[in-house]
Amino acid sequence: MGEISRFQLGVIGALFLSVASSVSIVICNKALMTNLGFPFATTLTSWHLMVTFCTLHAAKRFNLLENKPIDIKTVMLFGILNGVSIGLLNLSLGFNSIGFYQMTKLAIIPFTVLLETVFLKKQFSQKIKLSLFLLLVGVGIASITDLQLNFVGTILSLLAIVTTCVGQILTNTIQKRLNVSSTQLLYQSAPFQAAILFVSGPLVDQFLTKQNVFAFKYSPIVSAFIILSCIISVSVNFSTFLAIGKTSPVTYQVLGHLKTCLVLGFGYTLLHDPFTQRNIIGILIAIFGMGFYSYFCTQETKKKLSDPLGSQMKDKDGTVYMGLEKEGEQVKNTDKDSHV
Repeated sequence: MGEISRFQLGVIGALFLSVASSVSIVICNKALMTNLGFPFATTLTSWHLMVTFCTLHAAKRFNLLENKPIDIKTVMLFGILNGVSIGLLNLSLGFNSIGFYQMTKLAIIPFTVLLETVFLKKQFSQKIKLSLFLLLVGVGIASITDLQLNFVGTILSLLAIVTTCVGQILTNTIQKRLNVSSTQLLYQSAPFQAAILFVSGPLVDQFLTKQNVFAFKYSPIVSAFIILSCIISVSVNFSTFLAIGKTSPVTYQVLGHLKTCLVLGFGYTLLHDPFTQRNIIGILIAIFGMGFYSYFCTQETKKKLSDPLGSQMKDKDGTVYMGLEKEGEQVKNTDKDSHV
């Protein structure tokens, strides 16, 4: 029982750190991009990843991080895939309306469920699916304002969904099957993610904004916000890998929509963004969906823990939930902010 309690505390800590750091960086980036006019989201993300790698490398030099070798081909492909997914998400927002982009984000959960069901043989009960549906409806009501379709934008969105889902599933799978920690995986993959975004970022940003990141006039306040954003990104990147490793890709996406609701609320209270009755209703529905998801997952996991042999026969890989785990396993915001 003590091990379960420690694991629950670890999960709660990972989820709390992920929410707190993500909301913080969204608010910081919103001020940087909207108020200070720095629109280079993809390039900023490459800086985030470089700072994250340098921080972890310093931790390794001071013996605060144990480096565990991972097959270079696996790490390289994983890092490149994650870097490409970030670029595709930013391009998707550039070619689509914000409403259609939000639809793209919402589609990640059902597509992840589909991939895990087909390829990993994981099982999701009807109650879990219903709670996820309720969550998606709520977030959709709260955040989707317009839907404008175009062929190029749709193709980019589909590619972004596929690469994001596969990347997050691999984040969980690599940690489990190779027995590496979240920081070890992040440390070894961050250079490849940063490299592909460092090369492609300025090109993507110039294509989307018609501005050159190297010709931008960096005032002291802009530079200060960029530094602050990079510092917060270390916590964001670490907590993302930690949360996916301790829970599951689906749970992490549920957490991402909680961040969306919090960002809408903070945007209204701190940045005085428009807030309507529709936003309030959507957020409340989404919160109910998250609550049901957490409750049903916890109840099902307790049932499976009481019958471990039956659980293993049904699902060899295991499915991870918010708060507890089965045996054998453990967001861009609504405006034009960067991925981390």
